[in-house]
Amino acid sequence: MIVGIGVDLVDLARFERAVDRTPRLRERLFAESERMLPLRSLAGRYAAKEALIKALGSSDGVRWLDIVVDKSPAGDPGFTLSGSTADVVRRRGITALHLSMTHDAGAAIAFVVAERAEEAGA
Repeated sequence: MIVGIGVDLVDLARFERAVDRTPRLRERLFAESERMLPLRSLAGRYAAKEALIKALGSSDGVRWLDIVVDKSPAGDPGFTLSGSTADVVRRRGITALHLSMTHDAGAAIAFVVAERAEEAGA
C-alpha cells in the first residue's frame, strides 16, 4: 500500500551557485561517498533526498547524512538509509522506497514512492 509520495525539482544553475557560495553544503547534505560527484549528480541527489522527506510526511528524525542515493545491482537508483533516518522509516512501517530521477533543461527532478506491506487479510 502506498503511504507517501514526494517530488522535488532542483534548478541546476541555482544549486551550483549555492554550493559555490557555501562550500560546506557538500559536508552538510551529502555523505562522504557522494561529495566528490559532479554538481549535476549532487543536484539530483539533493532532489531525491528532498522527495524522500516529502514522501515520509515530515523531516522529524531525518538526517541528511543518513541518506545515501546509490544504485541497485540492476543499476536503478535507490536509497541506503542509516541511523535515525532508517529508524524513522522502520517506525512508520515503510517496507519499500521507490526512486526515479531525471535531469533535463537545467533541472534535476526526483520522485519517491513509500510503501508499506499490506497486512494479511486486509
